[in-house]
Amino acid sequence: MTPLIASLDEVSGRYGALFVDLWGCVHNGVRAYPAACEALARYRRERGGAVILVTNSPRPRAEVARQIAGFGVPEDAYDDIATSGDSARAAMFQGAVGRRVWHIGIPEEEAFFEPLKILDDPVEITRVSLGEAEGIVCTGPEDALADPGVYRERFAEAQARGLKLLCANPDIVVDRGDRREWCAGALAQLYEEMGGESLYFGKPFAPIYDLARKRLARHAEVEDRAILCIGDGIATDISGGADQGLDTLFVTGGLAAAEFGEDAEHPDPARLEAWLAEQDSRPSMAIPFLR
Repeated sequence: MTPLIASLDEVSGRYGALFVDLWGCVHNGVRAYPAACEALARYRRERGGAVILVTNSPRPRAEVARQIAGFGVPEDAYDDIATSGDSARAAMFQGAVGRRVWHIGIPEEEAFFEPLKILDDPVEITRVSLGEAEGIVCTGPEDALADPGVYRERFAEAQARGLKLLCANPDIVVDRGDRREWCAGALAQLYEEMGGESLYFGKPFAPIYDLARKRLARHAEVEDRAILCIGDGIATDISGGADQGLDTLFVTGGLAAAEFGEDAEHPDPARLEAWLAEQDSRPSMAIPFLR
């Protein structure tokens, strides 16, 4: 049975670093969760641990830092940030989907195409129409509320031409406040279902964990056995952490909260176990909310 804990303090002494999901754990896409921020700050202050925010945001690290500051996440709650966007950008600038790309996304995500200075010889990327493209870069749908099926006709054309799709955010959905929105992962999933090839760089895939470890190394030397992954995405945060051989802490009050009863503060243990069995997942621990 997955142990259900009440607060991070109960287990934080076992770990030298935390890889922490953002959306659904530290903020809700609109504002920060004060208890979560205080728990992370307390862990850094009292335990001396390092906190790396590991997010499937398609935005570069600096953009995410500005965004979460606007939500009210204080700087003392974390040491560094590893984003799916940075991991995917590195692949794009190495030519993973060609030089001429069709971009699916919104203007706020255009920082994805800013030059990446860490590469010695990056390829020059040009954004073009689908008809001229050698590949696709998806940072997210143009309308997060529209069914991903609106791309089916254009995806059929792209698939017929053998274009690869680079997915900068493997999440399928997120909750922005009280509103559920589609993410880039939903489009990448549709493209694969239609016979296309999608390339993923965020959780649960290995590249973002490699990046997180590099960011962690700037602040502390921590072995894998002393890293705890925290998140509310069973198929991303928990699956990804487990695949890396890391301990995981599942936040039940996030995306899947409705599965465990009406009281998110007190998830039903029996319903939690049954649901985890259905997901074929075994987190190291679970917690109602990060606090």
